[in-house]
Amino acid sequence: MGIVNLTPDSFSDGGRLEGTRMALEHVERLIDEGADLIDLGAESTRPGATPVSPDVEASRLMPVLTALRDAPVPISVDTMKAEVMAQALDAGASMINDVGGFASAASRRVVKTSDCALCVMHMQGAPQTMQVAPHYEDVVAEVGRYLRERCDALIAGGVSRERMLIDPGFGFGKTLEHNLVLLRRLEDLQSLGFPVLVGLSRKGMIGTITERPAGERLAGSLAAALACIERGARIVRVHDVAATVDALKVWNATR
Repeated sequence: MGIVNLTPDSFSDGGRLEGTRMALEHVERLIDEGADLIDLGAESTRPGATPVSPDVEASRLMPVLTALRDAPVPISVDTMKAEVMAQALDAGASMINDVGGFASAASRRVVKTSDCALCVMHMQGAPQTMQVAPHYEDVVAEVGRYLRERCDALIAGGVSRERMLIDPGFGFGKTLEHNLVLLRRLEDLQSLGFPVLVGLSRKGMIGTITERPAGERLAGSLAAALACIERGARIVRVHDVAATVDALKVWNATR
C-alpha cells in the first residue's frame, strides 16, 4: 500500500505534494514502482496534529480521488469522518481506512451500504493527546479486544466480515516498548480472523531505534516491514514502494 499524504503537516512528507497534478504524478510513480493499492490521506494523524474540518479535508482529497476513478489499482481513503467517507465512496474509493476504528455510528452507517473494504485500526486516545502517557496492562490483549469489539459492531450493523482488515495502530497511543511487543506478537492478532495491515514506515519508533530523522529511516522501515510480514501481515503501508518491493522479492526468494 503506497502512502499519498495530501496534507501540509504530516510527520514525514507533509506539504511535499502541492496541488492535484503533483499528487497524481506521485500516485503514478508509486503504481509504477509496484504498489498494489494507494492510500490517500488529507488530514494528518501524527502525534499532536490539529484536526481539520470535513470541508477542508474533502477539499484536499476530492480533486485527486476523482481523477483516480479509473486507476489500475484500488484506492483507499484514510479518514475518520463520516461525511468524508460518504464523499469518497461516491467518488469510487475501494477502501476506507479509519484510524478511529469506525467507532462512530455515523461512519458505520455510511459504509454499511457500500461494498468497499474497511481497515479497522486501534488508537488509544486521539492524535492530539495519544502520545502523552499511553498505558496498557497487556497491550496485545487490549488491542485485540478493541479490534474485536469494533469489528463486531460493524458486523452487527450489517457489514460482512469478508470486507474487513485490522491494523494494530503502531505509534497511535503506544510507547516504543508497546510497539515492539505488538510487533513480536503480531501473529496473536490473526486469531481474530481478519487480514492484518500494518503501517510502520518512517515512524517514530524507527527513529528512536536508529536515531535517524524521518527522511533517513528507509533501512529501518524495510526491516520492520519484513518483520511484520514474517509474522503474518498481509498488507504493508509504506512511503518507499520500490525499495519495499525489492526487499520483498529477496525475502520471498529465500523462503
